[in-house]
Amino acid sequence: MSEVISQFSIQIDQVDGFEFRVKFDKEHHADLVMDEPAPLGQDRAPNPARILAAAIGNCLAASLLFCLQKSKVKTGQIRTGVRVEIARNEQKRLRVHKVEVKIDPGIAETDKAGALRCLSLFEDYCTVTASIRQGIPVEVTVEGFTSGPVATSG
Repeated sequence: MSEVISQFSIQIDQVDGFEFRVKFDKEHHADLVMDEPAPLGQDRAPNPARILAAAIGNCLAASLLFCLQKSKVKTGQIRTGVRVEIARNEQKRLRVHKVEVKIDPGIAETDKAGALRCLSLFEDYCTVTASIRQGIPVEVTVEGFTSGPVATSG
């Protein structure tokens, strides 16, 4: 069993239709609005797949930056692009099929040799990407039902 290092909770409340507001556990963090594209929602805000893409891209960029800073490698403005493919599985359900991430750390040619070690390490330190790659156990409980929690893997 793994030792839990930290934990947090967020609250998600329905605003209207498929539009939801995420309230974070820290008051100084702004609420985040999410919505589904048509025909379900009104596409007023990013949907969960886009938030997942943002989490993956941001975590990888931050992990690379951390390693580069520790290695005293200067970066320019880091730019990260994330491309997500959505496909249907065997049961015809939509799933995130593939995620491609491209990071441009803006490293000068003369500093690239110093960055090589980081290129072999940083992905393993990205909490989000490394977790998704392994699969995350997710326990789901629907309140008001006596059948108990349903455990699923992500």
